[in-house]
Amino acid sequence: MFSKTKFLLATALLFVMSMTSTLAENTQFVRYGFEKVDGQNIFYREAGNPNNPTIVLLHGFPSSSHMYREVLRALSDDYYLIAPDYPGFGNSSFPSITEYNYTFDNIAKTMNLFLEKRGLKKYSLMIQDYGAPVGFRIATANPERVQAIITQNGNAYEEGIAPEGWGPVIDYWKTKTPELEQKIIKNVFTFEGMKWQYTHGTRNPESISPDNWVLDYATISRPGQHRIALDLFYDYQNNIKLYPQWQQYLRDNQPPVLVVWGKHDAFFPVPGAEGYKRDVKDIDYNILDTGHFALEEEHEFISKKIREFLRKRNIK
Repeated sequence: MFSKTKFLLATALLFVMSMTSTLAENTQFVRYGFEKVDGQNIFYREAGNPNNPTIVLLHGFPSSSHMYREVLRALSDDYYLIAPDYPGFGNSSFPSITEYNYTFDNIAKTMNLFLEKRGLKKYSLMIQDYGAPVGFRIATANPERVQAIITQNGNAYEEGIAPEGWGPVIDYWKTKTPELEQKIIKNVFTFEGMKWQYTHGTRNPESISPDNWVLDYATISRPGQHRIALDLFYDYQNNIKLYPQWQQYLRDNQPPVLVVWGKHDAFFPVPGAEGYKRDVKDIDYNILDTGHFALEEEHEFISKKIREFLRKRNIK
């Protein structure tokens, strides 16, 4: 009886160990964590096996890594995906403007350090909105690391800036006044302003999850958050000055580019997507019947295109 009991206990222990090992190896589910970078807690979502080809997902405004939730689930079988939140966004630290310099140069520096701390030496970049100025700064600093670029309304061309969509922000670049700041706050940072960015130009607005703008409104309503957002709006003009440098990077390095662009984007119209055709030889070009956050309506198509695009180019 004693030996039989020991046998059963040993068998049970081996089973538990086996299950634990299996769970540990099952990296396809989405995982969440923080990395200390530049004195800030950088939140990230990740999925997939780190031994697989890496895709770095860089979010836009006013969003966070939450916008990539469907891509993380869809591609984790064949790829390692990691989506960080910038300082002042999502679940990352949101230090005051006296504690952190909210410029795209500095955010890109923090994100580049984040990737280095995670030990990522080769990766494809997926960029959307603010993800473009962050991603292109990383790419121009480390061209040997970037295997491909996936742009979902991630702009790098002057013709990709819609004056009517940017409106008071362009005026703000010319004259930084409290009156313009209040105009931007009332037009953009309200609950309805957040909702509009997700639903404008979509085929089925009722299909877009309200979790998006509820989360973004809660984030941008935190004390001091309007100042952070305004500082980044003001600094965006410096991104446009760097467009020629980013275009030269594309011409010199020729990373394969997948374009998946919502054609009803009020901020970054289709001419911004067309610009990539001038500078990149290996391009997969797709214009989609949706808005600024194309993933909300087209995540299945976009995820499938990413898989096909990277496989065809033997990205490893």
